[in-house]
Amino acid sequence: MRGMFTAGVIDVLMEHDIEFDGAVGTSAGAAFGCNYKSRQIGRTIRYNKKYCRDKRFVSLSSWLKTGDLYGVEFSYHEIPNHLDPFDRETFSASPMEFYVVCTDMETGEAVYHNCTTGEQEDIEWMRASASMPLAARTVFIGDRKLSDGGTADSIALKFMEEKGYERNVVILTQPAGFSKKPNRLMPLMKLAYRRYPYFIKALATRHNRYNETLAYIKQQEEEGKVFVIRPPEPLGVGAAEKNPDELERVYQIGRKTAMETLKSLRRWLEENN
Repeated sequence: MRGMFTAGVIDVLMEHDIEFDGAVGTSAGAAFGCNYKSRQIGRTIRYNKKYCRDKRFVSLSSWLKTGDLYGVEFSYHEIPNHLDPFDRETFSASPMEFYVVCTDMETGEAVYHNCTTGEQEDIEWMRASASMPLAARTVFIGDRKLSDGGTADSIALKFMEEKGYERNVVILTQPAGFSKKPNRLMPLMKLAYRRYPYFIKALATRHNRYNETLAYIKQQEEEGKVFVIRPPEPLGVGAAEKNPDELERVYQIGRKTAMETLKSLRRWLEENN
């Protein structure tokens, strides 16, 4: 739920008509970032606050019954199709490319999918990207077995550069100086995913890749090649926060941070147009 910070940032960017040719989202960045392409300001914070205490949305009982902490039917069908509709028409019409990152459990490698229509298959790719290990079941799409994209590529800056995007804005949900530590749940993960040795290896080494990416982002930022928006301090919110006031607090930090950097971001974009 640090993704509420990202939601606050992108809502401010949309409100000020800042658009991009492409974007990539990993995990919560995929599930929430899609609203940038569909131009739905406020949707992410709205439905998360409204349903965060609903057992159909997120609950231990859902996890015990189905293997998914976030209920699949409610979160990825009922909400986007009926309760807080995802604007597929606007999403599909937008020229902005929107990629999501997943991890292939058979290979442990990152898989990148370009969501073009916002229809249910795209939603499944977003769900796969946000399927946290141990907290969600494997997502099957075609012949692939997919899990949380953060395992293989948490911040897909190099992917965007390889796609030809030379100037990139990076939204981080950790403050400057953050360093990811090894996963303390690795013994459980080794047991749960014993059939997928390459996935286990990717989980065990994730912190190394994450920290290497942060170092690369810092270098690119110092050279003026990327613009980074990050929270001023740790956000202190859980992965399954059920207090709507806490979600609003993190969202407002995102909005405040975006507003404070808006002038410098516009200047950077204009200088590097």
